[in-house]
Amino acid sequence: MASSMGLSGSSRQGTSPLEVVLLRNGIAESLHRAHAVVTDQRGRLLMRAGDPQHLSFIRSSLKPFQAQLFVSSGAVDAQGGGDRAMAIACASHDGTLEQAREAFQVLWRADVDVSFLRCPCGLDKESALQHNCSGKHAAFLASCRRMGWPLEGYLNREHPLQQEVFNRVAELLGIPSAELVIACDDCGAPTLHLPLCQMALLYAHLGGAQSAILERLARAMQAHPELVAGEGRFDTELMRRSLGLLVSKGGAEGIQCLARMGEGLGLAIKVEDGSSRAKWAVALHLLRQLDWLTPSALEELEQQFLIPMAGQRLEVRGQLR
Repeated sequence: MASSMGLSGSSRQGTSPLEVVLLRNGIAESLHRAHAVVTDQRGRLLMRAGDPQHLSFIRSSLKPFQAQLFVSSGAVDAQGGGDRAMAIACASHDGTLEQAREAFQVLWRADVDVSFLRCPCGLDKESALQHNCSGKHAAFLASCRRMGWPLEGYLNREHPLQQEVFNRVAELLGIPSAELVIACDDCGAPTLHLPLCQMALLYAHLGGAQSAILERLARAMQAHPELVAGEGRFDTELMRRSLGLLVSKGGAEGIQCLARMGEGLGLAIKVEDGSSRAKWAVALHLLRQLDWLTPSALEELEQQFLIPMAGQRLEVRGQLR
C-alpha cells in the first residue's frame, strides 16, 4: 500500500500547469489553468503537469469509492441489482426517468421508503430520485439496511456508514483515516479534500486488479455508461468509446478522474477556476498524449467537447512530463 510520503517526493518542482484557451475566430478570449497527474497503484508519480499536490475537494469523483460497501456488504447481490444498480450508485446522472427508476429500484429491493432520501429535491424536480446523486444515496441506504445500521442520519460523518467509507478510502491511500479532511458536498454527503496525486491514486486502484470490489464497480460503470452521466455527457460518451479500457468520473468545480483498466493507472485533473469545459478539453488532450483512446474516438469526442459553438474552439497548451 502506498504511503502519503511516497506520494510527495519533489512534486512541487513539477512542470508548468496546462493552459486551456477559448478561441473565438482564432483570437484568444478566455484562459483556464489546470493541473494533472498520473500515478500507479504504488502511488508513484509517473507524469505530471503543474502541481501534483494541488489540494481540492474530490466531489463526485469519490462516488465509486463511496459505493464499495454497497458491494462488499452483499447488498447488491442480495437484491439482484447487478451492474445497473452499481452503475447508478456511482452516477452523477441527469434525472431521466430511466435513471430515477434505477435509483428507486435500489431502494425498493432493500425495502427502504423513498422518504428516507436526504438528497435535495430541486424546484424543477418532482422527486429527490431525480437528483443527480440519488443513486449514491439509495446505495447508502441499501447498505445501511443490509448492515443493520440506522437509516436516519446516514449522511452524518459520525454514522457507521460514513466511517466505513472513510476507513476504506484511507486504506487505499495508505494513510490513517483521521488525516482525511472532510466537508459537506452539495447533496449533503461528505466529500474529501485531497491532493491531486491522491485522487489519481484512488483511480489507479479503481483501474487495477487487486480489489475485486472496485473492479466490479468499474466494470458496471463501463457496462452502463448511460446511467453514470447521460446522453451527450462527457463520462458517458468517453466510456462508450473506450473499448472497455477507461473509467471516467467527473466532479464539480473542475475535477475529472480517469482509470486505465487492467494497468492500474489513474489520471486526475483539476481546473483552477472550476470550469467544466476546460477539464473536458484537458482530459482529451492528455488522452491523446497518453494514447489511451483510438484516433477515431478522440476525433468524435473533440468535435463534441472542444467546439462549444460555431466560431469557438478550445485549445490546450502544455504536456504531461
